[in-house]
Amino acid sequence: MSLLTHDLKAAQLFYGELLGWDFRPGWQGEDRYTVAHVDGMPVAGLGRTAEGAECPVAWTVFFGAEDVHQVAQSCRENGATVAVGPLEYGKGRVAWASDPAGARFAIWEGDVSPAWRVERQAPGPVRLELRTRDAFDAARFYGAVFGWDAGGPVPYDVRFEVDRVVLRIGGRPVAGMFGGAVEAAPDPQVRPRWQAYFCVDDVDEVVGRAAGLGGTVIAGPGTSPFGRVAVLRDPEGGIFGLAALTG
Repeated sequence: MSLLTHDLKAAQLFYGELLGWDFRPGWQGEDRYTVAHVDGMPVAGLGRTAEGAECPVAWTVFFGAEDVHQVAQSCRENGATVAVGPLEYGKGRVAWASDPAGARFAIWEGDVSPAWRVERQAPGPVRLELRTRDAFDAARFYGAVFGWDAGGPVPYDVRFEVDRVVLRIGGRPVAGMFGGAVEAAPDPQVRPRWQAYFCVDDVDEVVGRAAGLGGTVIAGPGTSPFGRVAVLRDPEGGIFGLAALTG
């Protein structure tokens, strides 16, 4: 996950105070890109927009790929839009795209630090959720683009559970897809989008501190089939979720 923000220092202050993150310079230098850590483990990237850029502040999910050009072409063939790239980016290649319903995501080809690969409950994103027009159409799109049904050493499993389509990799749930999003909705909370839920010990306690740091509660805290959750908006408008470590 990576946050694109207009004020990098303000974003570091907000997420650092709220979630206990500390920050280390990324490959572009600390004034342009930083990596958030908890207990020495990387959890997310934060980057500053270019001067004069009008793009909204938002979190973006990056999906790994062995060949970004091949995946970008598959996106186009399956009805998606590749907005930027593929292009050289740091120690790899990246492309930014939006799926057929309009949810934005990125494709990354390149080395990934082993620290990002650790199977863990905390402190990184506990899961991803896609709000989309039709969850089954979305599952078909992402399955075709990223080869969820291609087999391999780690089994992929996509099935309907409760009120969503759930992707499991190696038996571990990693993403859920909900229907009902509206592309033309004026509220970004309702439009198709990927959202990360970050682990915290106590959702209610963290939500209680968010307003004092300039954040806004969009939904919750409440109980879901996956535990205690809430959805917040940071001071610049970036939407993210919280999920309890237990339950």
